[in-house]
Amino acid sequence: MNLFLKSDLFRNFLGGFAIGAVAMFALQPDEGQAHPPVASQQIESTTSR
Repeated sequence: MNLFLKSDLFRNFLGGFAIGAVAMFALQPDEGQAHPPVASQQIESTTSR
């Protein structure tokens, strides 16, 4: 177990996890700010023409 904890595989996984966790908290939008939807709810059909 000690050999696994010192391995590069575990160290790289732990480093990636830490970077991902920091990014998740740093890049969250403000709670009071509303974002518009990416696409409109009504999409025009091109086959009906």
